[in-house]
Amino acid sequence: MSSPRRLIVNVFPAGFIWPLWVGQDKGFFARQGLAVELIPTVNSVQQLTGLIDGAFDIAMTAIDNVIAYNEGQGEAQTRNRSDLVGVMGSSSGFLSLIVAPHIKSFEDLRGTTLSVDAMTTGYSFTLRALLAKHGLTDSDYTLVKVGGMKERYEALIQRDQVGTLMVPPFTLMARDKGFNELATPLGTFTHFQGGVAAARRDWLNSHADETTAFIRANLAALAWLYEPANKAEALEIFTAHMSNATRAAAEQSYGVLLHPETGFPRRGDIDVEGVRTIIDIRRTYGQPPRDLSPPEAYYDLSYHRRATAGV
Repeated sequence: MSSPRRLIVNVFPAGFIWPLWVGQDKGFFARQGLAVELIPTVNSVQQLTGLIDGAFDIAMTAIDNVIAYNEGQGEAQTRNRSDLVGVMGSSSGFLSLIVAPHIKSFEDLRGTTLSVDAMTTGYSFTLRALLAKHGLTDSDYTLVKVGGMKERYEALIQRDQVGTLMVPPFTLMARDKGFNELATPLGTFTHFQGGVAAARRDWLNSHADETTAFIRANLAALAWLYEPANKAEALEIFTAHMSNATRAAAEQSYGVLLHPETGFPRRGDIDVEGVRTIIDIRRTYGQPPRDLSPPEAYYDLSYHRRATAGV
Protein backbone atom coordinates (compact mmCIF):
# COMPACT_ATOMS: atom_id res chain seq x y z
CA MET A 1 0.00 0.00 0.00
CA SER A 2 1.46 3.36 -1.02
CA SER A 3 2.05 6.11 1.53
CA PRO A 4 -0.42 9.02 1.65
CA ARG A 5 0.54 11.97 -0.51
CA ARG A 6 1.26 14.97 1.70
CA LEU A 7 -0.39 18.31 0.99
CA ILE A 8 0.43 21.51 2.86
CA VAL A 9 -2.60 23.79 2.90
CA ASN A 10 -2.46 27.33 4.27
CA VAL A 11 -5.63 28.64 5.92
CA PHE A 12 -7.14 31.42 7.94
CA PRO A 13 -8.42 29.66 11.10
CA ALA A 14 -12.11 30.52 10.87
CA GLY A 15 -15.43 28.81 10.30
CA PHE A 16 -15.14 28.81 6.53
CA ILE A 17 -12.58 25.97 6.69
CA TRP A 18 -15.01 23.66 8.50
CA PRO A 19 -14.99 21.19 5.57
CA LEU A 20 -11.21 20.85 5.93
CA TRP A 21 -11.53 20.01 9.62
CA VAL A 22 -14.16 17.42 8.74
CA GLY A 23 -11.94 16.10 5.95
CA GLN A 24 -9.16 15.51 8.45
CA ASP A 25 -11.17 14.24 11.39
CA LYS A 26 -13.57 11.99 9.47
CA GLY A 27 -10.93 10.53 7.18
CA PHE A 28 -12.15 11.92 3.87
CA PHE A 29 -8.65 13.07 2.92
CA ALA A 30 -7.15 9.76 3.99
CA ARG A 31 -9.63 7.85 1.84
CA GLN A 32 -8.39 9.86 -1.12
CA GLY A 33 -4.81 8.91 -0.31
CA LEU A 34 -3.90 12.31 1.13
CA ALA A 35 -2.26 13.48 4.34
CA VAL A 36 -3.34 17.12 4.61
CA GLU A 37 -1.47 19.45 6.94
CA LEU A 38 -3.26 22.72 7.72
CA ILE A 39 -0.95 25.67 8.34
CA PRO A 40 -2.65 28.67 9.97
CA THR A 41 -1.77 32.16 8.79
CA VAL A 42 -2.04 35.52 10.55
CA ASN A 43 -2.52 37.62 7.42
CA SER A 44 -2.79 37.46 3.65
CA VAL A 45 0.77 38.71 3.10
CA GLN A 46 2.21 35.69 4.91
CA GLN A 47 -0.22 33.42 3.10
CA LEU A 48 0.26 34.68 -0.46
CA THR A 49 4.00 35.21 -0.35
CA GLY A 50 4.38 31.72 1.09
CA LEU A 51 2.14 30.19 -1.57
CA ILE A 52 3.85 31.96 -4.46
CA ASP A 53 7.35 31.20 -3.18
CA GLY A 54 6.59 27.52 -2.62
CA ALA A 55 6.15 27.19 1.14
CA PHE A 56 2.61 25.81 0.70
CA ASP A 57 0.89 23.71 -1.94
CA ILE A 58 -2.62 25.15 -1.68
CA ALA A 59 -4.11 28.15 0.09
CA MET A 60 -7.71 28.76 1.05
CA THR A 61 -7.84 32.45 0.22
CA ALA A 62 -9.90 35.25 -1.30
CA ILE A 63 -10.07 35.20 -5.10
CA ASP A 64 -9.06 38.88 -4.95
CA ASN A 65 -5.68 37.83 -3.57
CA VAL A 66 -5.14 35.64 -6.63
CA ILE A 67 -6.01 38.52 -8.96
CA ALA A 68 -3.96 41.10 -7.03
CA TYR A 69 -0.71 39.17 -6.91
CA ASN A 70 -1.00 37.92 -10.50
CA GLU A 71 -1.47 41.51 -11.65
CA GLY A 72 1.40 43.00 -9.68
CA GLN A 73 -0.91 44.71 -7.19
CA GLY A 74 -0.10 42.52 -4.20
CA GLU A 75 0.63 43.86 -0.75
CA ALA A 76 4.19 42.49 -0.71
CA GLN A 77 7.01 41.49 -3.02
CA THR A 78 7.65 37.82 -3.78
CA ARG A 79 10.77 36.03 -4.98
CA ASN A 80 8.86 34.30 -7.75
CA ARG A 81 6.38 35.64 -10.27
CA SER A 82 2.78 35.00 -9.24
CA ASP A 83 0.86 32.64 -11.49
CA LEU A 84 -2.00 31.49 -9.27
CA VAL A 85 -5.42 30.12 -10.12
CA GLY A 86 -8.46 29.11 -8.12
CA VAL A 87 -9.39 25.45 -8.56
CA MET A 88 -12.44 25.22 -6.32
CA GLY A 89 -14.89 27.66 -4.78
CA SER A 90 -15.12 27.54 -1.00
CA SER A 91 -17.58 30.31 -0.16
CA SER A 92 -19.35 33.47 -1.25
CA GLY A 93 -17.43 35.16 1.53
CA PHE A 94 -19.78 34.85 4.54
CA LEU A 95 -18.64 38.40 5.23
CA SER A 96 -20.43 40.87 7.46
CA LEU A 97 -19.50 44.42 8.33
CA ILE A 98 -19.46 44.28 12.12
CA VAL A 99 -19.32 47.57 14.02
CA ALA A 100 -19.14 48.81 17.60
CA PRO A 101 -22.39 48.99 19.61
CA HIS A 102 -22.65 52.76 19.29
CA ILE A 103 -22.53 52.61 15.47
CA LYS A 104 -26.09 52.36 14.20
CA SER A 105 -25.77 53.47 10.58
CA PHE A 106 -23.24 54.12 7.84
CA GLU A 107 -23.45 57.83 8.64
CA ASP A 108 -22.07 57.01 12.09
CA LEU A 109 -18.87 55.76 10.44
CA ARG A 110 -17.81 59.23 9.31
CA GLY A 111 -14.56 60.18 11.02
CA THR A 112 -13.95 56.68 12.40
CA THR A 113 -11.26 54.02 11.89
CA LEU A 114 -11.94 50.53 10.51
CA SER A 115 -9.55 47.59 10.21
CA VAL A 116 -8.50 45.40 7.30
CA ASP A 117 -6.16 42.47 6.77
CA ALA A 118 -4.08 44.22 4.12
CA MET A 119 -4.48 47.59 2.45
CA THR A 120 -4.34 46.50 -1.19
CA THR A 121 -5.62 42.90 -1.30
CA GLY A 122 -8.30 40.64 0.06
CA TYR A 123 -11.37 42.35 1.36
CA SER A 124 -10.08 45.88 1.90
CA PHE A 125 -11.37 46.93 -1.52
CA THR A 126 -14.62 45.10 -0.85
CA LEU A 127 -15.01 47.15 2.33
CA ARG A 128 -14.32 50.38 0.44
CA ALA A 129 -16.83 49.43 -2.26
CA LEU A 130 -19.42 48.52 0.37
CA LEU A 131 -18.94 51.86 2.12
CA ALA A 132 -19.15 53.71 -1.21
CA LYS A 133 -22.44 51.96 -1.99
CA HIS A 134 -23.76 53.54 1.20
CA GLY A 135 -22.59 57.06 0.45
CA LEU A 136 -19.14 57.21 2.08
CA THR A 137 -15.97 58.31 0.31
CA ASP A 138 -12.41 57.37 1.22
CA SER A 139 -11.97 60.70 3.00
CA ASP A 140 -14.85 59.94 5.38
CA TYR A 141 -13.01 57.22 7.31
CA THR A 142 -9.57 55.72 7.98
CA LEU A 143 -8.45 52.16 7.30
CA VAL A 144 -5.67 50.48 9.27
CA LYS A 145 -3.95 47.15 8.60
CA VAL A 146 -4.43 44.78 11.54
CA GLY A 147 -4.24 41.22 10.21
CA GLY A 148 -6.44 38.14 9.91
CA MET A 149 -9.91 37.44 11.30
CA LYS A 150 -8.77 36.59 14.81
CA GLU A 151 -6.55 39.66 15.03
CA ARG A 152 -9.28 41.97 13.71
CA TYR A 153 -11.87 40.45 16.04
CA GLU A 154 -9.66 41.02 19.07
CA ALA A 155 -8.89 44.60 18.01
CA LEU A 156 -12.59 45.29 17.47
CA ILE A 157 -13.57 43.92 20.87
CA GLN A 158 -10.87 46.06 22.47
CA ARG A 159 -12.35 49.09 20.60
CA ASP A 160 -9.08 49.76 18.78
CA GLN A 161 -11.25 50.31 15.70
CA VAL A 162 -15.01 50.64 15.28
CA GLY A 163 -15.60 48.14 12.49
CA THR A 164 -14.29 45.43 10.19
CA LEU A 165 -15.38 42.69 7.79
CA MET A 166 -15.47 39.28 9.48
CA VAL A 167 -16.85 35.78 9.04
CA PRO A 168 -18.44 33.27 11.46
CA PRO A 169 -17.88 32.50 14.24
CA PHE A 170 -16.24 35.90 14.83
CA THR A 171 -19.26 37.79 13.48
CA LEU A 172 -21.57 35.88 15.80
CA MET A 173 -19.29 36.17 18.82
CA ALA A 174 -19.12 39.94 18.30
CA ARG A 175 -22.88 40.24 17.94
CA ASP A 176 -23.30 38.32 21.19
CA LYS A 177 -21.22 41.08 22.82
CA GLY A 178 -23.55 43.79 21.53
CA PHE A 179 -21.77 44.68 18.29
CA ASN A 180 -23.91 45.39 15.23
CA GLU A 181 -24.04 44.02 11.69
CA LEU A 182 -24.46 46.87 9.20
CA ALA A 183 -24.38 45.02 5.89
CA THR A 184 -23.01 42.07 3.93
CA PRO A 185 -21.31 42.13 0.52
CA LEU A 186 -23.56 39.30 -0.65
CA GLY A 187 -26.56 41.42 0.26
CA THR A 188 -25.10 44.43 -1.57
CA PHE A 189 -23.71 42.91 -4.78
CA THR A 190 -25.81 40.56 -6.92
CA HIS A 191 -22.92 38.08 -7.23
CA PHE A 192 -19.86 37.84 -5.00
CA GLN A 193 -17.10 35.22 -5.06
CA GLY A 194 -15.28 35.07 -1.76
CA GLY A 195 -12.94 32.18 -1.03
CA VAL A 196 -11.26 29.68 -3.32
CA ALA A 197 -8.69 26.94 -3.09
CA ALA A 198 -5.74 28.42 -4.99
CA ALA A 199 -2.42 27.03 -6.17
CA ARG A 200 0.44 27.77 -8.53
CA ARG A 201 -0.02 26.65 -12.11
CA ASP A 202 3.40 25.00 -12.21
CA TRP A 203 2.61 23.02 -9.05
CA LEU A 204 -0.79 22.01 -10.43
CA ASN A 205 0.75 20.78 -13.66
CA SER A 206 2.72 18.16 -11.74
CA HIS A 207 0.14 17.44 -9.02
CA ALA A 208 -3.10 16.91 -10.93
CA ASP A 209 -3.96 13.71 -9.05
CA GLU A 210 -3.43 15.29 -5.64
CA THR A 211 -5.50 18.32 -6.60
CA THR A 212 -8.34 16.18 -7.89
CA ALA A 213 -8.24 14.08 -4.71
CA PHE A 214 -8.25 17.23 -2.57
CA ILE A 215 -11.37 18.51 -4.29
CA ARG A 216 -13.12 15.13 -4.04
CA ALA A 217 -12.39 14.92 -0.32
CA ASN A 218 -13.70 18.45 0.22
CA LEU A 219 -16.93 17.63 -1.58
CA ALA A 220 -17.34 14.46 0.47
CA ALA A 221 -16.80 16.47 3.65
CA LEU A 222 -19.39 19.00 2.50
CA ALA A 223 -21.93 16.26 1.82
CA TRP A 224 -21.30 14.90 5.31
CA LEU A 225 -21.68 18.37 6.86
CA TYR A 226 -24.98 19.01 5.08
CA GLU A 227 -26.45 15.75 6.40
CA PRO A 228 -28.68 16.77 9.35
CA ALA A 229 -27.95 13.52 11.19
CA ASN A 230 -24.31 14.60 11.51
CA LYS A 231 -25.00 17.98 13.11
CA ALA A 232 -24.05 17.07 16.69
CA GLU A 233 -20.71 15.59 15.64
CA ALA A 234 -20.10 18.48 13.24
CA LEU A 235 -20.51 20.94 16.11
CA GLU A 236 -18.04 18.95 18.20
CA ILE A 237 -15.50 19.15 15.37
CA PHE A 238 -16.09 22.90 15.04
CA THR A 239 -15.55 23.66 18.72
CA ALA A 240 -12.53 21.35 18.87
CA HIS A 241 -10.79 23.36 16.15
CA MET A 242 -12.15 26.79 17.13
CA SER A 243 -11.26 26.71 20.81
CA ASN A 244 -12.38 30.30 21.39
CA ALA A 245 -15.86 29.63 19.96
CA THR A 246 -18.69 28.82 22.33
CA ARG A 247 -21.19 26.06 21.64
CA ALA A 248 -23.76 28.79 20.96
CA ALA A 249 -21.46 30.41 18.38
CA ALA A 250 -20.95 27.02 16.76
CA GLU A 251 -24.72 26.48 16.58
CA GLN A 252 -25.21 29.89 14.99
CA SER A 253 -22.32 29.28 12.59
CA TYR A 254 -23.99 26.06 11.52
CA GLY A 255 -27.09 28.00 10.56
CA VAL A 256 -25.06 30.48 8.49
CA LEU A 257 -22.38 28.30 6.92
CA LEU A 258 -24.74 25.43 6.11
CA HIS A 259 -27.72 27.51 5.05
CA PRO A 260 -29.42 25.60 2.20
CA GLU A 261 -29.28 28.59 -0.16
CA THR A 262 -26.35 30.78 0.91
CA GLY A 263 -24.10 28.31 2.73
CA PHE A 264 -21.05 26.47 1.46
CA PRO A 265 -21.35 25.70 -2.27
CA ARG A 266 -22.16 22.00 -2.12
CA ARG A 267 -20.22 21.21 -5.31
CA GLY A 268 -17.37 23.63 -4.74
CA ASP A 269 -18.39 25.75 -7.70
CA ILE A 270 -16.83 29.10 -8.54
CA ASP A 271 -19.37 31.84 -9.29
CA VAL A 272 -18.02 33.34 -12.52
CA GLU A 273 -20.19 36.44 -12.20
CA GLY A 274 -19.00 36.72 -8.63
CA VAL A 275 -15.40 36.74 -9.86
CA ARG A 276 -16.41 39.47 -12.31
CA THR A 277 -17.69 41.53 -9.37
CA ILE A 278 -14.32 41.22 -7.64
CA ILE A 279 -12.53 42.23 -10.86
CA ASP A 280 -14.76 45.30 -11.19
CA ILE A 281 -14.01 46.33 -7.60
CA ARG A 282 -10.28 45.88 -8.17
CA ARG A 283 -10.44 47.91 -11.38
CA THR A 284 -11.81 50.76 -9.28
CA TYR A 285 -9.35 50.63 -6.39
CA GLY A 286 -6.28 48.65 -7.47
CA GLN A 287 -2.88 50.32 -7.80
CA PRO A 288 -1.08 50.60 -10.09
CA PRO A 289 -4.07 50.65 -12.48
CA ARG A 290 -4.32 47.56 -14.65
CA ASP A 291 -6.43 46.48 -17.60
CA LEU A 292 -7.45 43.29 -15.81
CA SER A 293 -8.12 40.02 -17.58
CA PRO A 294 -11.54 38.33 -17.85
CA PRO A 295 -12.57 36.00 -14.99
CA GLU A 296 -11.31 32.79 -16.61
CA ALA A 297 -7.72 34.03 -16.35
CA TYR A 298 -7.88 33.57 -12.59
CA TYR A 299 -9.31 30.06 -12.25
CA ASP A 300 -8.85 26.62 -13.77
CA LEU A 301 -11.86 24.33 -13.46
CA SER A 302 -10.30 21.32 -15.19
CA TYR A 303 -9.39 19.72 -11.86
CA HIS A 304 -12.89 20.34 -10.50
CA ARG A 305 -14.46 18.80 -13.62
CA ARG A 306 -12.22 15.77 -13.22
CA ALA A 307 -13.13 15.47 -9.51
CA THR A 308 -16.86 15.65 -10.15
CA ALA A 309 -17.00 13.53 -13.32
CA GLY A 310 -19.77 11.01 -12.90
CA VAL A 311 -20.83 12.45 -9.54
